[in-house]
Amino acid sequence: MARYVDSVCKQCRREGEKLFLKGDRCFSPKCAFDKRSYPPGLHGRQAQFRRKESDYGVQLREKQKVRRLYGVFERQFRRYFAQAQRHKGLTGENMLIILESRLDNVIYRLGLASSRAQARQLISHGHFEVNDGKTNVPAYLVSAGDKIAVCESSKKKTFFKNFAKELDEARVPSWLRLDSKSLSGEVLSMPTRDQIDITLNEQLIVEYYSR
Repeated sequence: MARYVDSVCKQCRREGEKLFLKGDRCFSPKCAFDKRSYPPGLHGRQAQFRRKESDYGVQLREKQKVRRLYGVFERQFRRYFAQAQRHKGLTGENMLIILESRLDNVIYRLGLASSRAQARQLISHGHFEVNDGKTNVPAYLVSAGDKIAVCESSKKKTFFKNFAKELDEARVPSWLRLDSKSLSGEVLSMPTRDQIDITLNEQLIVEYYSR
């Protein structure tokens, strides 16, 4: 599968807000968005003087923002949307819950990785297990009651030893539980929309795919 290989900071600049794609760097003075908050490209500085975006453009930008935030491609995102339509309730909220239940996002939310991209890399390298079984699939969808932990062999690595010192159980969302001593966590329940701290209008994405 293809991967985005350009600077991820350009994605934040294109969406006009921080997506926190580079973990701790996004909170440091080195953050490219703080230095150049205008869109990338030759005419990026003049973007603020362009005419107002159409309804389609606004819907597209909201969809692209969510895709980039969770690090999924268009085909995969469409599958999640179709899956959300089959569930009871609001399609937009269902889609966000599905995205939040991805293993890479759960590990990021637990604080066991500084970004979703780092979580995907760690999972792909086989450093995590779900319900005592090793998995290397970042897109694995967790369920309530699932237990996620760093593999015993990986806990000895310097990366995880240093990471354990910085874990803060208080910052973990209420639908998850973190045990910083054992580098493990548990999915207490599936999140509700109020528990997903992302500023967006998911209804715009529903409208985009309902054209």
